[in-house]
Amino acid sequence: MTIYESLGARAIINVSGSSTRVGGALMPQKVVEAMSLAALESVSMTELQAAASRRIKQATGAEAGYVTSGAAAGLTLGAAAIMAGLDPAKMERLPDTTGMKNEFIISREHRNGYDHSIRLAGARLIDVGMNEQVAGAGVRRTEAWEYEAAITERTAGIAYVALPDSQPPLPRVIEVAHKYKLPVLVDAAAQLPPAVNLRRFIDMGADLVAFSGGKAIRGPQSTGILAGRKDLIASVALQHLDMDEHFDIWEPPADLIPKDKLIGIPRHGIGRGFKVAKEGIAGIMTALDLFTHGVYKVDMETYRRYLEAIADGVSGLPVEPRVMPAKGEGFPMLHLVLDTKKIGRTAFEVCRDLKRGAPGVFPNEGMLEKDTLVIHPMNLSDERVEAVARRLREVMGKG
Repeated sequence: MTIYESLGARAIINVSGSSTRVGGALMPQKVVEAMSLAALESVSMTELQAAASRRIKQATGAEAGYVTSGAAAGLTLGAAAIMAGLDPAKMERLPDTTGMKNEFIISREHRNGYDHSIRLAGARLIDVGMNEQVAGAGVRRTEAWEYEAAITERTAGIAYVALPDSQPPLPRVIEVAHKYKLPVLVDAAAQLPPAVNLRRFIDMGADLVAFSGGKAIRGPQSTGILAGRKDLIASVALQHLDMDEHFDIWEPPADLIPKDKLIGIPRHGIGRGFKVAKEGIAGIMTALDLFTHGVYKVDMETYRRYLEAIADGVSGLPVEPRVMPAKGEGFPMLHLVLDTKKIGRTAFEVCRDLKRGAPGVFPNEGMLEKDTLVIHPMNLSDERVEAVARRLREVMGKG
């Protein structure tokens, strides 16, 4: 019996990837051990975050860093830091931003459900550009001049969602922002691998960059990394940590929080609900070390073998398996193109039946409208490969 079964839930086979809805990436044993050891000792959370900041600084090239409760929390804390700076009075007012600079310019193409993360801090998003390519109405995408044209006395910063094909290019956006002394907050939650992206956005001049800790880094799913300017990370820390302290005897590490630049100590900030446990910080720092030292790279050939085994396992079924090669440092994928007429069910119905079974198999659903199941290998093992192939045969009639 698995731990989840003992709690009344199912253990599933996650071939979707690192999505939160399926529990994220499985953690390496070294990460699990680090978390277990951290649970047995107490620590000053301020000192621990300062230690984490130094490691993040080393890994990213940023001035400082912070462990957040996921990339989305990093966006909220980043927006709060940009609006409040090191002013405790502004920190206490958030999310009420009346009279404050509270507008973040963002390309309309970059709008998505994670907008909530920035707006949660009290920010207002100002759209620029048009989705002309998506709408079939033109060939142009958002351009840098549109950001510049939208800047007003209410502008606090610029929000940018980093994807491989994001437009306009981030350096052009940073150039515009810094011309007006505006910080740029980058959502790079899923932009690892490649590992070089840990430094890439910082090297371009981004002021704050948020990464997920529970995806490619394979740390705890409830962690993220925020890297960037030292003053902004200090504001993040002040709005996140337990601030039930006496100012006179409060001694935060100076490389995380410059006490001499504060007029007073703020109360609990807007980020207090985004608590990160000591175990989580130990876990993500261990995982970051493994990731930056290339420990995960050796898995790629194994992943391809797993996918080919599943492809062989569906031989004779009304499905065309296609093993897609990895792009760069990414993962190979298995596309299972279904002959829905022979199967007698849609791809959506096949996916539903896979998820309902024992064990439940949760594929990536991004291509269901194209009658295709996508198998992501990062959480597979030899035992799970056999189970996935068996469940596919059962669902498609030859179990």
